[in-house]
Parts: sequence; structure tokens; C-alpha cells
Amino acid sequence: MVIGKTVSRYLQEGIDNYVKRTSHYVPFSITYLPDIKSTKSLTEERQKELEGEVMLSQMQPGDYLVLLDERGKEFTSREFAAFIDKKMVMVPKRLIFLVGGPYGFSKAVYARADDKISLSKMTFSHEMVRLFFVEQLYRAMTILRGEPYHHD
Repeated sequence: MVIGKTVSRYLQEGIDNYVKRTSHYVPFSITYLPDIKSTKSLTEERQKELEGEVMLSQMQPGDYLVLLDERGKEFTSREFAAFIDKKMVMVPKRLIFLVGGPYGFSKAVYARADDKISLSKMTFSHEMVRLFFVEQLYRAMTILRGEPYHHD
């Protein structure tokens, strides 16, 4: 799940490419949640709260929520593949990865989260994170299948 549409066409094309590739291995889609309107009059905290309400409204009992968060665990691609493999076996319902809005997540979203992962210590735009994440998810699937996409 992500907040807002991907505006940059070249990034959306890359995202669509990896979503399609990943869908050959597992059921996978991206849910685009609406942006919060009229944010100029809101504090950062209030914007996070409103976005969090939208995010949490999409959750179902049994969903396993993983936040893409700068303070999350970092993995190599092989470690991430092992993480995915373990979660696909253990999670009773949906495995949901969540990219937050520009200010991150609300306290309520952090409280609901089952796990946090980080793609890097560097900061990327939220649109780029979407592309990087779906590429890494695709890479994890190919690693788990022993396919030659990933090279050590």
C-alpha cells in the first residue's frame, strides 16, 4: 500500500514492469490510497494521523503489516528473500508492505505494525522507494526459485 499516485511516468512504467513480473510468482498488487487534501493547513503530525486512519482502514484481521521505514531492519537481497520466504509460510492472511506519506507514519500505524524494514540508510523519494521495493521483491522471488536474475 502507498499513499498517493506515482506521478513520474518513467517510475510508474518501472513499477508496472516489476509488479507484472512479480505476479508470475505470487499474487501481488499495489493499493494506492488517496492523498490527504488541503495539507497546507495541517501540522505534520495531523497529516500523519489522517494518512494513518486511511492506511489502517484497509487492514483486515490476520494481515501482517510491514512498514518501509528508515529505522527498520536492513537486509541484503538474499536475506530479504529469506524474510519473504518465512513470512509467506507463517502469515495467515495478507503480507502488506506499507510506504508512508512524506512525513512517515502515525503513532497508530507504528503500533499496528508487525515489522519494519529499511531499503537503505539513505533517503529516497516515496515514488523511488516504490520502484526499488518492487524490484527487490521480484529479485527475492527469483532468488527463492534459483533463477539467474540475482548475481552475488
